[in-house]
Amino acid sequence: MRVRWAEVDKQGIVFNAHYLMYFDVAITEYYRALGYPYPVGLAQHGTDLYVKKAGVEYHASAGYDDEIDVCVRVARLGRSSFEFQLEIYRADKLLIDGTVVYVNADPETRKSAPLPEFLRAAIKAFEHTAPTEAIANPA
Repeated sequence: MRVRWAEVDKQGIVFNAHYLMYFDVAITEYYRALGYPYPVGLAQHGTDLYVKKAGVEYHASAGYDDEIDVCVRVARLGRSSFEFQLEIYRADKLLIDGTVVYVNADPETRKSAPLPEFLRAAIKAFEHTAPTEAIANPA
């Protein structure tokens, strides 16, 4: 990705909230790489994904017109949730890292529901290193 003018603040660096947007773009591309039809795939099973938690740690800043790489992988699969691990680099310098946890839920009741097996299988097949299966306190 390339940092656009609208994403920098008065200090000339990317405004902190935009890093979550970069995470979201990377997650969308992750689903595309899986061959997973989001959101249609879950809707067919009567569920949808909701962000439960997001965390960002800032190590250095990106600036206008910087080329950045956003790396994403699923680090943990639970019963009804999974955790993305993300990192943003400029060349080989780590700028940002973070996590985003999604929970699968019924859109009517917003109560958690097990991840559909087709999604679980697609994630496991896609990852070169298998995500950790949640054992204690699965979400």
